[in-house]
Amino acid sequence: MNQGSDSDAFYCTLPRIASFGAMSDPDSYTPLPDGWAIGTADIVGSTGHIAAGRYKTVNMIGAAVISSQINASDGQAFPYVFGGDGTTFACGPGQAARSARILGVMKRWAAEEFGMELRVAQVPLADIRAAGHDVSVARFQAASGVDYAMFGGGGLSWSEARMKQGAFGIPAAAPGAVPDLTGLSCRWSNAKAQNGTILSVVVEPAPGAAPRAFANVARQVVAVAEQLRRAGHPVPPEGPRLRWPPPGLTLEAHASRGRMSLVRRKMQLLRDTLIAWVFFKTGLKAGEFDPVHYAATVSSNADYRKFDDGLKMTLDCDAVTQRRIEQILERARRDGILQFGLFAQDEALITCFVPSITQDNHIHLIDGASGGYTRAAAQIKGAAI
Repeated sequence: MNQGSDSDAFYCTLPRIASFGAMSDPDSYTPLPDGWAIGTADIVGSTGHIAAGRYKTVNMIGAAVISSQINASDGQAFPYVFGGDGTTFACGPGQAARSARILGVMKRWAAEEFGMELRVAQVPLADIRAAGHDVSVARFQAASGVDYAMFGGGGLSWSEARMKQGAFGIPAAAPGAVPDLTGLSCRWSNAKAQNGTILSVVVEPAPGAAPRAFANVARQVVAVAEQLRRAGHPVPPEGPRLRWPPPGLTLEAHASRGRMSLVRRKMQLLRDTLIAWVFFKTGLKAGEFDPVHYAATVSSNADYRKFDDGLKMTLDCDAVTQRRIEQILERARRDGILQFGLFAQDEALITCFVPSITQDNHIHLIDGASGGYTRAAAQIKGAAI
């Protein structure tokens, strides 16, 4: 495929696959075209921020990286994956310069708005392949209105590791730079576990492990999780709870204020969220907006499981299923196939990007509310929280 607009549209040409189990099969994935690049970002010292009780902020910044890229994409679909304390995405050659500029803006914004260091990088696909890795993509159809990208090939993990070593870094934009985060919000209350615990699962291939061997184990884990009620979906089918004022109001004010004062933006949001709360509480419709349908779509659209050079899941899990998952993973770890981390908490955290309240294409990124993916991944690294 030639570089330029045809290459940029590559992701739009991929088939949407409705079976999550099929995402464990390497044959479901298609390599990115030449000329693409990988953007990656994470919060420096995220484990310390979590220990200080700032995980909702860490989560919001990770989601903000995605929303800033979506808002700048002119409607061009591109693959991305949310990892809790950061995110990774791919962009075509026609989008790379703008994407890098926005990463620099996000780095500046995170520092000025929250006092957190956001590490950002853009890695050419050519460098990934020269290092012996690749980036392949599939589209998982989570619901009728939304699909999420899945990644394989090892290139994302390599890119993140090189970023943390200081390679491919992007400098911060000029002071005062503000990203477009329209549609980013965190108004829903946390979803409480119904089956016992919210289990964060992070599974990565062991160095040198055969891709097929890892895929077989991942398929077993997914099959066990799918025996849970609603496959372990942590968000109730009718949608999460909403209270007023919403717990994430201050964070949303930071994200959406632009150059407006924080106090003024909070006052606006208090008014807007009160109106929204009345509609959700009563179920009354407003024109094309149906609050009952919208809340249910929040659940169906939720991104609670994914592949990104490994398997990540946020499951509403009972003790028996957790033990079965652990037994499968422990055996595979002893066999040199994978490494993994599990972290249990009481609630799941929901961060949202809503282009329109009257359409079904809103996305909802799920993580454990007490550190989730970051704490599970820390077990792999041997880090102590």
